[in-house]
Amino acid sequence: MTTVLITGSEGFVGKNLRVSLQARDDIRLLCFDVENDPVELEDLLDQADIVFHLAGVNRPLNQEEFRTGNTCLTEQICRHLAARGKKVPLAITSSIQAAQDNPYGASKRGAEDAVFAYGREIGAAVHVFRLPNVFGKWCRPNYNSGVATFCHNIAHGLPIQVNDPSVVMNLVYIDDVVHAFEALLEGIYDAVDGFCLVQPVHTVTLGEIVDAIRSFRESRETRSIPNMADAFVKKLYSTYLSYLPTDSFSYPLTMNVDQRGSFTEFIKTADRGQVSVNISKPGITKGNHWHHTKNEKFLVVSGKGVIRFRKIGAEEIMEYPVSGEKLEVVDIPTGYTHNISNTGNNDMVTVMWCNEMFDPERPDTIFEVVEKGK
Repeated sequence: MTTVLITGSEGFVGKNLRVSLQARDDIRLLCFDVENDPVELEDLLDQADIVFHLAGVNRPLNQEEFRTGNTCLTEQICRHLAARGKKVPLAITSSIQAAQDNPYGASKRGAEDAVFAYGREIGAAVHVFRLPNVFGKWCRPNYNSGVATFCHNIAHGLPIQVNDPSVVMNLVYIDDVVHAFEALLEGIYDAVDGFCLVQPVHTVTLGEIVDAIRSFRESRETRSIPNMADAFVKKLYSTYLSYLPTDSFSYPLTMNVDQRGSFTEFIKTADRGQVSVNISKPGITKGNHWHHTKNEKFLVVSGKGVIRFRKIGAEEIMEYPVSGEKLEVVDIPTGYTHNISNTGNNDMVTVMWCNEMFDPERPDTIFEVVEKGK
């Protein structure tokens, strides 16, 4: 069992790493945060097999706190580990600001120097991550993360301020950061010029980020789903959802109701079609039409019925019994008129997928009864 110490365990990065490691049965986890008594730190360091030093200061009351919270704390940790004489691996989160000439950057650079010196002194494995902007769940909004602020404020209907939408940002996702940290436990890492990498790095403009987040909010009205094939959009959407107000997880759908039952659109996508829910009353038949290019999949999840097909120009009728007791997808091929009938005593619920969103200008739906003479 490996004993892992995380400093800054209640911070954004620390919390995400902590909850991930807590799920593992091969890890004994030690945590240190600002609420802990500072005298506890040395005892925790004595027990650790590896240290993730994630604590730091980025919004101080005065600039001196940059030095004490970043450089001095790291130096303290390195001195104590070196004094033990045990080669305890040490990983820290630095920042791309360490390459800049400002008080915060200087304090992070000082922390880096302390870690590299510790590694040289006793031959311990050291890992310095110069992270760009990190985004993801549990990041504090209206603090020092633009993504967190935009997600929170837009989700809550609050104003945001974007001074220059053309600004280019480099970002890494919190789950990718945690994955890189956990890989260190197996001795696996990527490094360039002595600094460990988190991959992938997403390069995107501020305006693109804001436009995407605003589209996420609007997607409830449009029933749309973001492009999940785009890795950054997928991660940003997950981040946005984590900032939803706790009383706004649900949202209503527009149900088209008549005496036959109802039809409700659930999800629409530009490239993967749409999903709808159809409810049919007992004895009701819906459909009796066919499509040139549009195709569908039907899945009855409750009740029972039958789906009938007849190829256009032919006489033979094919029947497929369907039931919520045996989930089975039925493809609706082009060129076949089709209908679906509720043959049970209760409402029949069918999940329907169509390969395209409905276009009233080109509906590609031609009426023709399946059973001639009925």
